[in-house]
Amino acid sequence: MNAKGKVFKYPDNVDTDVIIPARYLNTQDAKELSLHCMEDIDPSFIRKAAPGDIIAAGWNFGCGSSREHAPLVLKTCGVGCVIARSFARIFYRNAINIGLPILECEEAAEEIREGDEVSVDFDTGVITDLTTQKTYAAQPFPEFIQKIIQSGGLLKSLKEPDTSRDGESQRGEA
Repeated sequence: MNAKGKVFKYPDNVDTDVIIPARYLNTQDAKELSLHCMEDIDPSFIRKAAPGDIIAAGWNFGCGSSREHAPLVLKTCGVGCVIARSFARIFYRNAINIGLPILECEEAAEEIREGDEVSVDFDTGVITDLTTQKTYAAQPFPEFIQKIIQSGGLLKSLKEPDTSRDGESQRGEA
């Protein structure tokens, strides 16, 4: 599993109200909500972002309320990955639950610049700034979390049979 895209760079403490302002939460339609993604911190984000693009951010990305809408709108906008120095705990879990790839890597989050093209190998945790040719090492997710993300989220992963042993379904075995 990989991501590759242009980087949008944000500071420390980007909270969920910045990712998706609460004033728009009168709908559950992710596509409609995504039209307002990041608009309070970067009004041009939704016009400039392309599928696969990557967000690099500082400390405590996704702090604030526990709403699942924040990682959902990023994923719906096509964000391929968020790389941050650190994530708010509930955002981290919500991102995994909805299948948004995220990686913590202080050095990459600090050094990668706005507009750089970056690729991410989720199997190894290697982040490559294709603009500068510098590589960074993030801790890759364990296989079971990668499966959740690849499936599109926790609920979708639970609907898929586990074929990890001899191609046989493991569902329902004790």
